[in-house]
Amino acid sequence: MSVKLHWFLPTTGDGRTIVERFHASKSSGPRAQRPADLEYLAQVARAAEQQGFEGVLTPTGTWCEDAWLTTAALIQETRKLKFLVAFRPGVISPTLAAQMAGTFQRLSQGRVLLNIVTGGDAVEQRRFGDWHDHDARYARTDEFLTIVRGVWSGQPFDFAGEHLKVEGATTLAAPDPVPPIYFGGSSPAALPVAARHADVYLTWGEPPAQVAEKIGKVRELAEAAGRTVRFGVRLHTITRDTSAEAWAEAQKLLDALSPEQVAKSQAVLSASESVGQQRMVALHGGRLGSGVRGLEIHPGLWAGVGLVRGGAGTALVGSHEEVADLIEEYHAAGVSEFVLSGYPHLEEAYWFGEGVRPELARRGLLADVPLLRRDGNAERDAAAL
Repeated sequence: MSVKLHWFLPTTGDGRTIVERFHASKSSGPRAQRPADLEYLAQVARAAEQQGFEGVLTPTGTWCEDAWLTTAALIQETRKLKFLVAFRPGVISPTLAAQMAGTFQRLSQGRVLLNIVTGGDAVEQRRFGDWHDHDARYARTDEFLTIVRGVWSGQPFDFAGEHLKVEGATTLAAPDPVPPIYFGGSSPAALPVAARHADVYLTWGEPPAQVAEKIGKVRELAEAAGRTVRFGVRLHTITRDTSAEAWAEAQKLLDALSPEQVAKSQAVLSASESVGQQRMVALHGGRLGSGVRGLEIHPGLWAGVGLVRGGAGTALVGSHEEVADLIEEYHAAGVSEFVLSGYPHLEEAYWFGEGVRPELARRGLLADVPLLRRDGNAERDAAAL
């Protein structure tokens, strides 16, 4: 089975460090951050499309731009690229979500994928007006997805649950094709919901053995429900022509972090209700002083990103061949989709696309899809960055 590759849209802004200086002083020089405006996001989306990525994940939260509006604006900037739209089922009507997805699917000619983010941070959920506790949020997501699929049936749909109730729910037309549902969550409350509803179960980038263990649990639950689920992993990537160059880039990212930034971030992340986030924190233990290789938790898997970034906190680091080796290892563990990102997202899309993607194709892990080129010269496009 070949793998599918996705990239990431940095809708909170982008730059050459993990944590950008949003308010640089005159003495520190101009800020490095690239604002998440439509022009820059279109560059990232086009780069992902040109380098053969199937889609781009667009995050959700109060810290970034809205995923629905941003991706809808980018439809005309791309031709084939799909948009993996993240949204929170607790802050939107399931009928409205079904309608929005159906409209998006028709306007984009079938280019929408849906990423369900139940939410593991009570503080952020309350910003949206959601006061459910962790397990209740997943129970509500279960009902939400039941309603969404019911609405997509094309017939008026009735449902009465503990958290949600609709009568005669319907929309103008069912989406064609029905958008695949991507779903993440590591807690006992999350896994059964994933088994019942997910087309693709997403996990953050733990070492392959831990990912394989989680995949086994979800697969067993899905089989008991009479379903088949595919599996994906969310990772960052730092790939270069040589391993030394890649680790030097990781060192630069680490050097840009201050102990104060790490301590502040870890205080917030360690308090998260998310089991997945707790597992990410446990991988590095906040070890800023251990050096760049001290944060290597598996050959080529670096946990330094998670010192200051919530969610996906690990990166594939190495030469193009070494990164391909690790992707092959995840694939052997059952992973068929990879949602990747890097700093900055524009340049790193080219590094991965031109370096790792051909290597994966040579190994038979990637369908042989020609790269999309504006002028027939991908090398000249890359040099213009």
